[in-house]
Amino acid sequence: MAEDKFIAVNGLRLHYLDYGADNLPWLVCIHGATGNAHNFDELAPHLSARYHALSLDVRGRGDSAWGPAREYLLQQYASDLSATLEALEIDRISLIGTSMGGVISMMFAGGWPERVERLVLNDIGPEIDPAGSARISTYTSEAPDTFKDLGEVAAYYRSISPRMTEIPEDALREWAKWSVKPAASGGLTWKMDPAIRRPPRGGAAQQRLDLWVPFARISCPILVVRGTQSDILAPLTARQMRTTHTDVTIAEIPGVGHAPSLTEPESLAALREFLRLG
Repeated sequence: MAEDKFIAVNGLRLHYLDYGADNLPWLVCIHGATGNAHNFDELAPHLSARYHALSLDVRGRGDSAWGPAREYLLQQYASDLSATLEALEIDRISLIGTSMGGVISMMFAGGWPERVERLVLNDIGPEIDPAGSARISTYTSEAPDTFKDLGEVAAYYRSISPRMTEIPEDALREWAKWSVKPAASGGLTWKMDPAIRRPPRGGAAQQRLDLWVPFARISCPILVVRGTQSDILAPLTARQMRTTHTDVTIAEIPGVGHAPSLTEPESLAALREFLRLG
């Protein structure tokens, strides 16, 4: 059972879930651009025997505080991660990052290579397919502001992600409830800061960074989990990651787009071997 915790770093109150037991190696999970810390709830039980797992709400998402719009930048997110670890007196970690969380993880692992033991990149790499990026930007900016109930939230998720159509209604509502909160006018609205959904010019959604630079500085083993139907991580980019870095394992998850849940049998098998889950 996860424990909700909060910490003040870089001028904001950030939320995270603590799944773990003391005296185990630390593992930090970071969600995607429109996700939240609870995205790893189903994966956490598979990690808890081997790791003290934490799952972070990136600033402006989930139950973390909203910040100035100008600070919704990938470099700021990596700085928040570093500051969180400093505040918790955590020296070395393993990392799991999904989509944007993987970009944050690459930037952290490239900036502080001595602090990262192992790195899992879930359907993300140093180059992002423009088609997938445009798709995500479109559905994020055009999402409704409010919903009548969780049923409408679940229906919205099904409309933007084929993967969601395979999830039972009750499970999808349980998953969706962490993304919304009561709206002042009634019904539900997003927990995410509207400035993220409709970013100003120059925000994180419009950043163009050369991620091959931090990627080249990463010194730990890397597992790349890629959905075979992904429109974010191209096969060519995945292969280039393996030729650029000395220790990259690629796990292809059949029939899955962006991004794998990491609870597919193939994902769990890859994680079990890479993270030595036993």
